[in-house]
Amino acid sequence: MKKQSIVIAGGGSTFTPGIVLMLLGNLEKFPIRQIKFYDNDGDRQDTIAKACEILIKEKAPDIAFVATTDPKVAFSDIDFVMAHIRVGKYAMREKDEKIPLKYGVIGQETCGPGGIAYGMRSIGGVLELIDFMEKYSPNAWMLNYSNPAAIVAEACRLLKPKSKVINVCDMPIGIEEKMAKFLGLSSRKEMSVRYFGLNHFGWWTDIRDNDGNDMMPKLKDYVSKHGYSAPPNMMEGQHVDESWKHTFAVAKDVYAVTPDMLPNTYLKYYFFGKDEVDHANPNYTRANEVMDGREKHVFGECSRIAKAKSSQGTTLEIDEHASYIVDLARAIAYNTKERMLLIVENNGAISNFDNTAMVEVPCIVGSQGAEPITQGKIPTFQLGLMYQQVCVEKLVVQAWAEKSKHKLYQALVLSKTVPNARIAKDLLEDLIEANKSYWPELV
Repeated sequence: MKKQSIVIAGGGSTFTPGIVLMLLGNLEKFPIRQIKFYDNDGDRQDTIAKACEILIKEKAPDIAFVATTDPKVAFSDIDFVMAHIRVGKYAMREKDEKIPLKYGVIGQETCGPGGIAYGMRSIGGVLELIDFMEKYSPNAWMLNYSNPAAIVAEACRLLKPKSKVINVCDMPIGIEEKMAKFLGLSSRKEMSVRYFGLNHFGWWTDIRDNDGNDMMPKLKDYVSKHGYSAPPNMMEGQHVDESWKHTFAVAKDVYAVTPDMLPNTYLKYYFFGKDEVDHANPNYTRANEVMDGREKHVFGECSRIAKAKSSQGTTLEIDEHASYIVDLARAIAYNTKERMLLIVENNGAISNFDNTAMVEVPCIVGSQGAEPITQGKIPTFQLGLMYQQVCVEKLVVQAWAEKSKHKLYQALVLSKTVPNARIAKDLLEDLIEANKSYWPELV
């Protein structure tokens, strides 16, 4: 197999060490000759890079490693861009979450006003990465898992329609791993799923084991009682903070709205917005949990490794469920025809929905990219919800491209999470002020 050259865009991310460990653990499936880090914050990246260079030297010394802030160095001679950037870092995420809560509106990273604000920051950053890739390695593919994935995917569709970009999200993979454990299976790869929706806005309609047995009745029974909370004897993975425990528990209430299907957890923000506001602490949100938890741990541990010049005894963990990134890259590189949930242009995959919508559906992936698997017609309830949400996402991208303050206002008014147009107007003014350094100047 040809050895691959990759650049991880967002080299200073707290997720980068786990992804590096995951890549190093899958070299027999996806051989690598070179790993590069790229970030526009060299100081932040440097802490992560020094530790990851040691990890690579210990586990695969033949892999070349480069960490840089120079786009030409980063994007030359590469096969894949693995992009997980966060424009504005956690400090801006904190504002995304706390500003809406001032108005009694959910504060969340990818949903509602916070997701819209984050989307307006992310679009330019992701498009810039595409430009670098196409300039320096025009045959490369970008695997983008930068949030908010729905808005970013729509921006790619509208503004970079011919680019070799595949948008993917880890949240369904994480939930499917939980489902597999509930069923007593060793991996989600022992299941075949049917699913439809938008990113962070979808439903599983059919889940079968590798023998074709219907797993939905058992899963529905479990979720109706426990949501996606794991039983006490089951090891939890990445998402163990209190906010995630709450999210997995209330999935049973989200499920009750559409008991013929199994929901994505993020639907709670649309079905139970007021409850989520009431449950939130406006002074300590998910961003604060991450900054006090994962961020401190990862940066502290990376500093320790760099100082010791050894990873012995490290508490850094392989990001196991991120193996979907290897599956996706491998499918493109070696034409394996992997079946994966991806965010793609609808084009009839959901037959009674907008063909230009960026939907999340199962796809077959090969050297030419993703081929969506048709999911047929969807019910009226989901259809109505998805039309509303996809129009919000389209308005955000149009607002960014046209520098239109009014279209961004309309996006907030249309969002199911915002109770009225007056609140939308006040929210918009606060978000513009907070994002002056990141958004286009709106007129």
